[in-house]
Amino acid sequence: MMKKNTIKVLFRHRSMEMGGVEKVILSMLNHLSREKFEITLCLNINQGELRNEIPKHIRKVYLAEGKEDLSKNSLIQKLQLAKRKIRLQNAHKNPKIADQLLNEKYDVEIAPTYAAFSSVLNSANTHSKKIGWFHSDITLPKLQPLVPEILKQIPQFDYFIFGSQQTKDILIETYPDLNIPENQVILNAIPIEELKLKANAFKPDFPQKPVFVSVARLHSRKGFHKLMEAHAQLLKEGFDHHITVIGDGDERENLKKQAEHLGVTKSFRFLGSLLNPYPYVKNADFFILPSESESWPLIIADSLILQKPVISTNVGGIPEMITHLKTGYLINYETQEMYNAMRKFITEPQLVSEIESNLKNIEQQFDNQKIFDAVENIIINLAKK
Repeated sequence: MMKKNTIKVLFRHRSMEMGGVEKVILSMLNHLSREKFEITLCLNINQGELRNEIPKHIRKVYLAEGKEDLSKNSLIQKLQLAKRKIRLQNAHKNPKIADQLLNEKYDVEIAPTYAAFSSVLNSANTHSKKIGWFHSDITLPKLQPLVPEILKQIPQFDYFIFGSQQTKDILIETYPDLNIPENQVILNAIPIEELKLKANAFKPDFPQKPVFVSVARLHSRKGFHKLMEAHAQLLKEGFDHHITVIGDGDERENLKKQAEHLGVTKSFRFLGSLLNPYPYVKNADFFILPSESESWPLIIADSLILQKPVISTNVGGIPEMITHLKTGYLINYETQEMYNAMRKFITEPQLVSEIESNLKNIEQQFDNQKIFDAVENIIINLAKK
């Protein structure tokens, strides 16, 4: 039952696999005012580790079942996947399918990532205000096939949110004639107390040597193939250490083969996707993110709040979060720079100690309420127009 005088808000997204955008969505669903908004999350597929993390007061609707609900029989599963594909294709072509399922008219519809732009812009509800949220570097090579469509879609939104200042700056610099709607940079919120609680849930069994941990999807642009090369070189030169990677993705098998080829299967561990990676971050010696591109990665903020010395590529909004040699160590997306930075952390305890000391008051850098207030104000002002 919808409350009177509340603003009806719809988030559209593909699924709820573990990832930064999904955590942003959960953060908004948990903290946007229940008194001001009636919120619905519409997923294309009810799939992913975070699909059951949706707050109970949020209405969740989905177009198709997730892989978790499909038959274990391979033949039946193939038929189910084929049927699901057809349903999703039909829903993409005909927005009324989702509209009938939702059976509600919304004041504001939100696309939390470019993958949901078309779902929101092609909504059968032509009277709703549309918000686009963009977290990506528009110059990323693997994004280029999608760029023409993204550039066509951006001007169609009523309001546009950028996940970092760098994301906005590079879009304007690359496409200065693009007609960007009214917009604002809004950083991702960090649930600080919840993060600390989860970090103390257990103590991982790490080897007695320097441990680097990383948390990210196993995609080629995350740079784990380069990190592994740097790791192997360090071991070859006698700098004993261990790397634990938390996450899953389509590069998992390639990375496992690379680990076998380099002979590092015991020292470069893959733990898969975990709902709570924070005890590993807290209890490791260092955090490392070797990505080719990022926007404003939550895991970097999480690691800083857990007062963990961070090595990260100098991409996206990360330099807005880390001051080089003060609160972390920034590098270029190159194997040799990963090697050099890791060697420094292993061999220069004074540098590590200085960074740790500078992280003691890092929480002051993250103002969550300001973030939620900004999003609420955008929605309220749009709904009034």
